[in-house]
Amino acid sequence: QVQLVESGGGLVQPGGSLRLSCAASGSIISIYKMDWYRQAPGKERELVAGTTSNGRTDYADSVKGRFTISRDNAKNTVYLQMNSLKPEDTAVYYCNCLLARTGTVGLVAYWGQGTQVTVSS
Repeated sequence: QVQLVESGGGLVQPGGSLRLSCAASGSIISIYKMDWYRQAPGKERELVAGTTSNGRTDYADSVKGRFTISRDNAKNTVYLQMNSLKPEDTAVYYCNCLLARTGTVGLVAYWGQGTQVTVSS
């Protein structure tokens, strides 16, 4: 089995910063893609940032210049550094990993449990 454990969410004032972490563990062979999504109340889940095993990164227009995604391949961990936070960044943030695991042919996607980020004064 594979587990994704997220941490780092919380309450922060506008203009503040938070750093999210997502650690993958279990029967992992390799992780191709590690992404962060978010879902605000009443809205659809959206892709915030993503990174591939070759180092490519992508960002939603709404977070470019404020958020930075990075990964530690040795630890199977992805991070999301969030700066200059705005109230509209309030959401539950989810980690998603596309990976190869033992006992399964091809790539499989896994989701973390989500971590709440609230930006409010």
